[in-house]
Amino acid sequence: MKFFLKLLLSAVAVLVLAEILPGAQVNNYVSALIVAVVLAILNAIVKPILVFLTLPATIVTLGLFLLVINAAIILLADYFIPGFNVNGWLWALVFSVLLSIFQSILHSILKKDKS
Repeated sequence: MKFFLKLLLSAVAVLVLAEILPGAQVNNYVSALIVAVVLAILNAIVKPILVFLTLPATIVTLGLFLLVINAAIILLADYFIPGFNVNGWLWALVFSVLLSIFQSILHSILKKDKS
């Protein structure tokens, strides 16, 4: 149940970011939910592989290269989902950073409600 609630919160964050950022578009609520699911799958499967393969670059940049990996994950989601569009690397980077911040805030509110 908690997983589905996190997915719904991620979909809400995707919708809010699509409204705020001019470089990101989501067609409808279903597309936002699909984006949340695909991002969860990509973060679980593809991201660890990319982090392992780019470990030297991540160490040299003191972890800042992880932002590039997050942007690549957003662009992969853009490629797979027809109702989701991000215009280039810069918007994908901004979208990924803001999505991480929104998800952290929403998930911390969820944890406060449980205690």
